[in-house]
Amino acid sequence: MKNLKLLRNQKGLSQQKLADILHISQQSVYKYENDITSPDIDTLKNIADFFETSIDYVVGYTELPHKIEPTIKLSLNQDEAKLIEKYQSLSPKRRSVIHSVIDSYSEKY
Repeated sequence: MKNLKLLRNQKGLSQQKLADILHISQQSVYKYENDITSPDIDTLKNIADFFETSIDYVVGYTELPHKIEPTIKLSLNQDEAKLIEKYQSLSPKRRSVIHSVIDSYSEKY
């Protein structure tokens, strides 16, 4: 849970306060933050919802802290929406390759 501690600290919450909000134990928050154990899917959803981010960001699968809301998706054309969905399905390593390609094109034009 790569970004849980970062998110918690950004809100100025102690492990105990976050645990109280999520209805879990302080020890669970500690274990999640230190990769000792992982939360079940319902707890993971609750964490992402509380911090208004995606599960992918909480677990470190993406560096984008904000989830793309359906209203934003509606403002994209079909090709743009498909590109975002494909990008979101990539591993962080493959995303970095995409970033490099885009950067190289951006520098040329």
